[in-house]
Amino acid sequence: MEYSDVFHRENEGSDMVTKETYNFKDKGDRNLTLRPEGTAGVIRSFIENKLYAQNDLTKLFYIGPNFRYERPQKGRFRQFMQFGVEALGTNNPYLDAEVLALAYETIRGLGLKGVVVKINSLGNDASKAAYKEALYNYLLPYKDQLSEDSQVRLEKNPLRILDSKVPVDKEITKNAPLPLEYLDEESRNSFETITRLLDQAKIPYALDRKLVRGLDYYSHIVFEIQAEIEGFGSQNALGGGGRYDNLVSELGGPKTPGIGFAFGMERLLNALEIEGRELAPEPSLDAFFVTFDEKSKDLAFNLQNELRVHGFSSDLNYTNKNFKSQLKEALNHRAKFLVIIGENEVNEGVVNLKNTSTEEQIKIRKEELVNKLKELL
Repeated sequence: MEYSDVFHRENEGSDMVTKETYNFKDKGDRNLTLRPEGTAGVIRSFIENKLYAQNDLTKLFYIGPNFRYERPQKGRFRQFMQFGVEALGTNNPYLDAEVLALAYETIRGLGLKGVVVKINSLGNDASKAAYKEALYNYLLPYKDQLSEDSQVRLEKNPLRILDSKVPVDKEITKNAPLPLEYLDEESRNSFETITRLLDQAKIPYALDRKLVRGLDYYSHIVFEIQAEIEGFGSQNALGGGGRYDNLVSELGGPKTPGIGFAFGMERLLNALEIEGRELAPEPSLDAFFVTFDEKSKDLAFNLQNELRVHGFSSDLNYTNKNFKSQLKEALNHRAKFLVIIGENEVNEGVVNLKNTSTEEQIKIRKEELVNKLKELL
């Protein structure tokens, strides 16, 4: 949870904040809100802990639950996990390109196909203000024909009408002016630098001239990572983000530009499931120690600690089960190797190392166990 004024700011009129937040008072009569998104809370913490005084550029990542009071549907839940990044300290377009590349590589690395990066620019404050005025003047004659929500948005933030999914709104905005047409020289140069860098990095992207994103604090570059996946439904945006140059100062910090993105975990997992992609294999052990008496358990305990120090996952039965039961336990843990230690092995200073897949078994000196597993794994 966060203080409500972190989200309910004077100039934040997005549906997410005005309609979809869970708000309540605590026993101290403080106004609190279950966070509907991650960025604003991260910025609150960035200011509160004076991170801006520690580095010229601060790079942060986060993961955690978020809450929105909206109609649950496929890919949309009232509680959902979100992970994201924020980079604060400069409005250099090279940083924008780096953050966008990271968002793309995050998805590409998971093996999803049909991933499309949609980008647009809202321009700096001056460009955005000029565009807002032009869009307002274009939409005003159609005010009575717009949907009820868009009639409210017209006065608060007409840009949000471009994002409307209501058929009548989509028809009215078909010939509306577009943000890119109102970029001043500074904004246009910044956007051209970003696209040039994306071209150099061979990151595929498509221009979406009506993309504005759902939050009012965005300026300059905005983007979405979308998935063209059969059966994924209309909610095909896996994540997105953009630049926000005024949010830190709006929340009481020094003028600090920033850029970030966030992904919804459930939607991403759903996309992976539809595409038949596994995030990671099922958990397994590198080695399981099979012992027969206290002396062999002593040696196994020492060797297990040594393996763990070197980054291997291993386990040991502590309940004095017989050999057959220990073997069953090892297989339940999907152990890749058995380390079998009996009385003779203890006396000789050796262990039997058995590959559970191939059934191949070798005898090695106990001192060789770490290096042998490194070699085999």
